[in-house]
Amino acid sequence: MLYKVKLKNADENVMLEDEVYEYLTTDPYLKKVDFINNLRRHSSGCAVFQKTWKKAEGGYKTETIYLHKLIAEKFLNDQRSSTKNLVGAKNGNKLDCRLDNLVWRSRAVASRQRKTSSRTGYTGVYKENKRYRAVISIDRKSVHIGMFDTPEEAAMAYNKKSKELYGADGKINIIKQAAES
Repeated sequence: MLYKVKLKNADENVMLEDEVYEYLTTDPYLKKVDFINNLRRHSSGCAVFQKTWKKAEGGYKTETIYLHKLIAEKFLNDQRSSTKNLVGAKNGNKLDCRLDNLVWRSRAVASRQRKTSSRTGYTGVYKENKRYRAVISIDRKSVHIGMFDTPEEAAMAYNKKSKELYGADGKINIIKQAAES
């Protein structure tokens, strides 16, 4: 069964499987802090529990628990390794916390899977004068793929090189269909 848990600060839901939901609602500590009813959408897009506690000796301590990381540590820890120590969502939806969507990744793979900050909307594509340059990172060095007339052509060239170099771990741009004229 699939559970959809409403976030406190957004009109969005987190998706959970029944075994995960049961754990989150029956674990003594998580039950005590009402974890499941205090999930919020973090600025990074994932679900997070955050609470500030007053310390006995004065001052405050903020406790932060990332939902996807908690689930992966509890249910997928056998897939974790010294290099694969970051949790990501296979489908890119950080609120889809179903077990088959969560995966341990290396920092390099997580970096490649990040959303682009390029003004063109495509990873590895940059406008230069009236043309578009496609570049990809290989061993921390930026490598020129080619110059293209449209951002979509450059993005397709980037995708081809990314598949060639990184296989399933490579970043693939979703190409927008050119407006019909």
